[in-house]
Amino acid sequence: MFYVKNIPTGERIVRVVCGIAAAGAGLALLGGTTGWLVAAGAVGLVASGLFGFCPACAMVGRKLK
Repeated sequence: MFYVKNIPTGERIVRVVCGIAAAGAGLALLGGTTGWLVAAGAVGLVASGLFGFCPACAMVGRKLK
């Protein structure tokens, strides 16, 4: 494995749910280019939740217990 999971299960679920909500809200409420940029940023949040690895958390040394 190329990475070690550094996000606990509860936080992973929250990241996926919030990421989907942010993408939907960005596309529905903002629309246009801004909405697509918000949705693209939310995809990163969903991906980190699905994979269980956050590069920013890894940079500061966060590890699971």
